[in-house]
Amino acid sequence: MRKSSVHRTRLLTVKIGLLLSGVLLGARLFHVQIVNAAFYDTLSQNQHQLYEELHATRGTIFVRDHKTGRIYPAVTSEETGFLYADPREVIDPHYAAARISELLGYDVRSNTEKPEVEEVPASLFEGVRESEVQEDDAAPLEPQLHETSTESEETVDYVFFDSLFERLQKNDDPYEPIKRHLSGKQIEAILALQIPGIYVLHEEGRGYPEEQLGGHVFGFVRETDAGEVGQYGIEGYFDEFLSGEDGFLNMPVGAGGTWTQPGTRDFGAAIDGGDLVLTIDRSIQYTACSALKNGIDRYQADGGSLVVLEPETGRVLAMCNGPDFSPSDFASAETVSAYNNTSIFSPYEPGSVFKPIVMAAALDRGIVHKDSLYNDMGEEWVAGHPKPIRNSDLKANGIVTMVEILEKSLNTGMIDVMRRLGGEVMSDYIRRFGFGELTGVELDVEAAGTISSLESGGEIYYATASYGQGITSTVLQLANAYATIANDGIRMKPYIVESRIDSSGGVMETIPEQMGRVLSSSAATTVGAMMVSVVEHGHAGAAGVDGYYIAGKTGTAQVAGSDGRYQDGVTHASFAGYGPIEDPKFVMVIMLDYPKTSPWAADTAAPIFGTVAKDILRILEIPPTR
Repeated sequence: MRKSSVHRTRLLTVKIGLLLSGVLLGARLFHVQIVNAAFYDTLSQNQHQLYEELHATRGTIFVRDHKTGRIYPAVTSEETGFLYADPREVIDPHYAAARISELLGYDVRSNTEKPEVEEVPASLFEGVRESEVQEDDAAPLEPQLHETSTESEETVDYVFFDSLFERLQKNDDPYEPIKRHLSGKQIEAILALQIPGIYVLHEEGRGYPEEQLGGHVFGFVRETDAGEVGQYGIEGYFDEFLSGEDGFLNMPVGAGGTWTQPGTRDFGAAIDGGDLVLTIDRSIQYTACSALKNGIDRYQADGGSLVVLEPETGRVLAMCNGPDFSPSDFASAETVSAYNNTSIFSPYEPGSVFKPIVMAAALDRGIVHKDSLYNDMGEEWVAGHPKPIRNSDLKANGIVTMVEILEKSLNTGMIDVMRRLGGEVMSDYIRRFGFGELTGVELDVEAAGTISSLESGGEIYYATASYGQGITSTVLQLANAYATIANDGIRMKPYIVESRIDSSGGVMETIPEQMGRVLSSSAATTVGAMMVSVVEHGHAGAAGVDGYYIAGKTGTAQVAGSDGRYQDGVTHASFAGYGPIEDPKFVMVIMLDYPKTSPWAADTAAPIFGTVAKDILRILEIPPTR
């Protein structure tokens, strides 16, 4: 009996065990096949399926030397290096930090301030070496040094060394980013040191062999979660064209990674980005940007802009802004606003450089001619304004001609011209010159300026607009208006891309586009001759070039403060002009923000114009005409 009872007990235990095993097995199968089916399906595919993204190469941006006809790469895609460390393997952190800092151009001394470093989780690179990292791995950001505006460049150098030395001492840290976008020479020099724990990942980045030409035209490329994205300038405007299209490879593989099923491979070829050839003249851009930078420093201005156009076509030959930024080190800019191309993005009240535009409209209508007279009493009373409007020199000049109104830059005389022409007619001409609308130039990002005050119909708004106050314009809009005068009264659309070359080699040339006739040829010729007299006999002598007739006009515009009142001694100093007058080959506008050495454009912007104009005439090999 006892044996039989023990036997039954054992049998029952076995049955219960089998039942529980079956239940557990069923639950496990349900979990695998139903609950986590997608996960295991993906795992299976990863083991038996190869999927690789094929990256397109971003296109090149070229500039041309119009004298030789050659083109030069200004922005390219090239192999760069990403430097990172595994601190667990670094034997001597101080030696490693010192040698790397020296090779990267940083000072090797101590500073107590420590920067914040934006990092990628170490798990992404744990156990990874250069040969194992794929191009589509999440790329860590370069360490950002959060210096303040009061820190010197030397202090920032100390911060880099201190930060690196501190991070290389983390014995339990498998990954620390150091610096991205290293040049080939930097990569070779660092690898030659053979420092344990220091590694270089080769990647594709943007190179700037013509970086001295300025950053605002080109823009930059920023790494995002979705990949590289072009921002600002040409890179931003043509991001899709330059980027191309990534491809892919998807095929079944065996245990050894070999292709197992012929005919089942899915392949999409990468289509490389297209190339762009800009209208920028390499030599003119270099001399213009250098002169602007020197002028900003010499006249202690907060900043400035310069644009050079070819009036017959609308081609942008040069475009510069200051302060500039480096596209290869764009993250070092103190504010996002540093990326804005102020020549197209920052409208300002142009002041007296606007006077020839209103004068041209009156000449075109036949309301005045160059010898028409005006009796300047030194002030003009305008409806809707409690005080009389006076000239900048506070003088009464008596009987003057229209030429002398421009030579002496008389606000009162321009109010008289506006009254003869009529405020509404003047407003119509201003719109026809292109003010108040985008030029459509192929750059990211452009602003339109505003002439909305002219819609009110009040005489005070017409009066102030006649001498360039109360309305705003960008430097490019103003340059295009002067180009219209220089081009016999025909307005052209400005453009900065000469041609687009797609990945198959197809070329699309930009055809110059006429926007319509604004002035008669005779009116344009007359106002041009009047502006030559301004340079010869007026306030703009410093803009002249020996041996040539240059047309131009100064503009010193007061700047309104936050309370809407104009501030004493705070100005935008501008000069706009072109030459040679017989057959204009260039139009140039220069604007300085708040020059401190003198508020007057005749003392600041005009000399810069003269320097650059002389170089342009030499570069274009235009012989003297006088």
